[in-house]
Amino acid sequence: MKALITGITGQDGSYLTEILLEKGYEVHGIIRRSSSFNTGRIDHLYENKAILNKKLFLHYGDLVDTSNLNRLLEKIQPDEIYNLAAQSHVKVSFEVPDYTAQVDALGTLRFLDAIREVGLRKVKFYQASTSELFGKVQEVPQSEKTPFYPRSPYGVAKLYGYWIIVNYREAYDLFACNGILFNHESPKRGETFVTRKITRAASRITAGLQSNLSLGNLDAKRDWGFAPEYCEGMWRILQYKKAEDFVLATGQTNTVKQFVELTFKHLGIDLEWKGKGVNEKGVIGKIDFDKAKSLINFNKNSRFYKFDFTTKLKKGNTVVTIDPNYYRPTEVDLLIGDPAKAKKLLGWKAKTKFEDLVQIMIKSDMDKVLRRGY
Repeated sequence: MKALITGITGQDGSYLTEILLEKGYEVHGIIRRSSSFNTGRIDHLYENKAILNKKLFLHYGDLVDTSNLNRLLEKIQPDEIYNLAAQSHVKVSFEVPDYTAQVDALGTLRFLDAIREVGLRKVKFYQASTSELFGKVQEVPQSEKTPFYPRSPYGVAKLYGYWIIVNYREAYDLFACNGILFNHESPKRGETFVTRKITRAASRITAGLQSNLSLGNLDAKRDWGFAPEYCEGMWRILQYKKAEDFVLATGQTNTVKQFVELTFKHLGIDLEWKGKGVNEKGVIGKIDFDKAKSLINFNKNSRFYKFDFTTKLKKGNTVVTIDPNYYRPTEVDLLIGDPAKAKKLLGWKAKTKFEDLVQIMIKSDMDKVLRRGY
């Protein structure tokens, strides 16, 4: 089996590549030309001589280049296509709405048309859709039947992508599916996304490399799962007997504030909150130095191995503040998915609990701070 993955260097693309290689696939990935190295998440595969150009092949391309997509499809002749590439940052989409639409909306259309022009009638196509489609939610929880109400240029662009998949599936009998994935995180998540921003900053604060974490809306509620499990779900969606759309979610929701609290708690720090609105701040309450050291000291080669926390972390220190610049022009207050269809038809279920997800991420970021010192 041959699979083509756009966005292969992203969080989901890297995990999906690992999964497909383990299943015996030949994997082709599209990467964008950059003046700096951008393959960090797949370097362990890229640098493996037994895999590169034998089981894993990388090609330069971009979803805004129609002729490039045609040439790649003619050359590769994939059995499955996973379209994961996107301008995927919701807040940034307000700053670059045109580019977001070109990639996230029209990029999907270009791909579907390229499939038709090349004549890949039996190819299976997976479209990375998003819970941001629900935006100003019309019901709780959100399922495949919930009406959409996107609240950002990103959500609107993805809505076009969703409906063009449905349209081409019905008009041309293409095996094209939408995976409506709720938030899914991991140590590979980009550092500008709120979850990774939190775990990275908390690690640096604990190590004395950073004094403060600035965030936006602490009350936003999200359904957070573990990314590798969701990438397995992508594969299962294309293995189903017919093309359908599926919600992948945990069915639980937590606030950004709860994510922050749990992150610091894993580091032995209990936060106390003072003030309201833009004046709200998180200050250090109790500190369990033994718990913090148990996470820190697993790397004896680190220059922080004998770090004296008492000189850096003090009760009453402000470590979390609010910056209005991080507020969205239109906010999505609550997202919680109903994965019943995926469980029933695909046998898929999110397994990693919220508390365990946060611990996985904080351990990884603390390890990076210890090894790299930043």
